[in-house]
Amino acid sequence: MCKHPEVTVSGRGSLFAKFCQKRYDLGMSTMNISLPDSLKDFVDEQVNERGYSTSSEYVRELIRKDQDRLRLRGLLLAGAESAPTKPVDEAYFDRLRRKVKSGKPGTRR
Repeated sequence: MCKHPEVTVSGRGSLFAKFCQKRYDLGMSTMNISLPDSLKDFVDEQVNERGYSTSSEYVRELIRKDQDRLRLRGLLLAGAESAPTKPVDEAYFDRLRRKVKSGKPGTRR
């Protein structure tokens, strides 16, 4: 069963879009945002030029990318704060390449 939430993007008038995507069948909420005309025009251009079905799909993608960026930043900061390990040399990378080519899953230490 697919839900059809209504999304409103405010700018020069309102754009009402209905959409259905099975991967989001877990339920969605509606959020109305107000944009200056220049930003609404930009969103519309991105939707048309980059193959998005709706402005909502474009905004969801931006949010997902931001979530990924924040996760990566957290991992990088955690790595920077962790205790130093022994230096990485050419032999380390040779072993890593062999492991990747063999398809064997690595173990985390």
